[in-house]
Amino acid sequence: MIEVKNLGLQRDDWILRGIDFQFLTGKSYGIIGKSGEGKTTFLKLLAGLLDANEGEVLFEGLPLIGPAFKLIPGYDEIQLVNQDFALEPYHSVEQNIKEKILSRHNEVQEDLIEEFLELVELKGIRSRKAHLLSGGEQQRLSIARALACEPKVLLLDEPFVHLDQRLRRKILTYLNELKEVRELLIILVSHDGAEMMGFANEVIHIENSRIERVCSANEMYYSPTSKEQGELMGELNFVFLNGEQVFFRPTSFTLEKPNLKVEFISFLDIGLTILNYFRTENGEEIILSANKKMKEVTQVRISQ
Repeated sequence: MIEVKNLGLQRDDWILRGIDFQFLTGKSYGIIGKSGEGKTTFLKLLAGLLDANEGEVLFEGLPLIGPAFKLIPGYDEIQLVNQDFALEPYHSVEQNIKEKILSRHNEVQEDLIEEFLELVELKGIRSRKAHLLSGGEQQRLSIARALACEPKVLLLDEPFVHLDQRLRRKILTYLNELKEVRELLIILVSHDGAEMMGFANEVIHIENSRIERVCSANEMYYSPTSKEQGELMGELNFVFLNGEQVFFRPTSFTLEKPNLKVEFISFLDIGLTILNYFRTENGEEIILSANKKMKEVTQVRISQ
């Protein structure tokens, strides 16, 4: 468990302040917020890579010591995967993973290396030096190295930005299973709210340097308390209906008992669904997702 007590970090202004939260073992958490709201800073504080100006972070009941008081910052039991990658550039893909598990027996090392190379799909380039990898390949290797350490806490800062959707889902599924087996605590920062769905037990919205809201991923997705919060979780429509502003997702509509007049503009077929673009009587542009083109639709029903 990681416990955060009145945590704050200041540069010119406060980046984070008054943060209180308990991250429980065996759970996964998502963190959302606009750029500059301190999400990456928060993860670095949780990893012991930054010193707070006030408050503290406790890991399994003991205070984390930051770089000001620790010769080598960070903790082996808390692994952070971010855009720095932290690879050994002139070591091979395989060596980068192996050096994290040198204390294990040779047979165990080989099994783990094969497992992680398969997971991140780098078997075919296992002998290539890390500095010769693409950004996406480096990102995948960084994930493999972090998992090889068998951490108790895995901190993921935009870990899938260079990965295609299929590989994202594969790794997220693996992490979900690993969370159950190892009682792993996972904290994921992402600009893609869809990554939170089906993965995060709770989602934390950080705004104005503080925790604005904590709830399930479904609640954050379907019942945002503001336009900004809703957009952080994915595509969001907003219209005025009966004098009230209503937020709704592209799939949250029916054609029965309509309460909103719309004019078809265009469509975009993206394979799994068709995005239909409409304009309301008030001039608001909205997107409705369906399995067909909706050229003939002039009215829809949305929930208030």
